[in-house]
Amino acid sequence: MAVLALVTGLGVAVLLTTGDGQNRAGRGGDAAALTRGRQLYVQHCASCHGAELEGQPNWRQRRADGRLPAPPHDASGHTWHHSDAQLVELAKRGPAGLVPGYETDMPAFGDVLGDDEIRVVLFFIKSTWPAEIRARQEALGAAAQRR
Repeated sequence: MAVLALVTGLGVAVLLTTGDGQNRAGRGGDAAALTRGRQLYVQHCASCHGAELEGQPNWRQRRADGRLPAPPHDASGHTWHHSDAQLVELAKRGPAGLVPGYETDMPAFGDVLGDDEIRVVLFFIKSTWPAEIRARQEALGAAAQRR
């Protein structure tokens, strides 16, 4: 298990990353990590994915320009259908960086946010999910790691 320390303006948030790429909040760092993750989410994600992680209306239906609206990151969306490693790569590279030619409004955040910052945003998002959804998402990450 690797230990990752993130120094924030609020102190040190400790995240533990297991071999399956899943995030675990360390004792004593949960509140700081959640606060920092929420701040970064509001700053970089909420304008499209919603202040309450609700996504844009009709997020499953392509708009007239052929692009999909931003999906929700709450339990009603599909974010939890992907491992942490996949979500970090998606945030870093953007959908078009993963699928060349894909038309999307989502930019790549790799030049804006570091991996540690992306992980605390993900930690914040996951903190809003019911325990059952978090467990299912973690199982997906573990299964992907075994492949």
